[in-house]
Amino acid sequence: MTETTEEITIPTNEELMEALTEVKDPELDLNIVELGLVYDIAYDKGEVIVSMTLTSPGCPMGPIIKGGVYGRLIRVPGVSDVDVQIVWTPPWNPKEMASEDVQMALGIW
Repeated sequence: MTETTEEITIPTNEELMEALTEVKDPELDLNIVELGLVYDIAYDKGEVIVSMTLTSPGCPMGPIIKGGVYGRLIRVPGVSDVDVQIVWTPPWNPKEMASEDVQMALGIW
């Protein structure tokens, strides 16, 4: 009898965050990582748990962004499920959380 072993792919947090740079806020046309909307990302036995916020509690694009996060991460090798948790603490503050490039694009000095 021949034994075969399957190689298990475990993505790094850096790889997962890099994948999320492809997800944009449709209203701002800027990616959610550079905007500072992703607070935490964790990998556990195939499941990715993303803790993130939106630009405002009433953001009408919330479901689209959440779907974009799920759709992008589920395609990463080694990911079998994605749980996107929208949180409001701490509140999003682009002056502190967004990259310098995003701050410039938004006109924040």
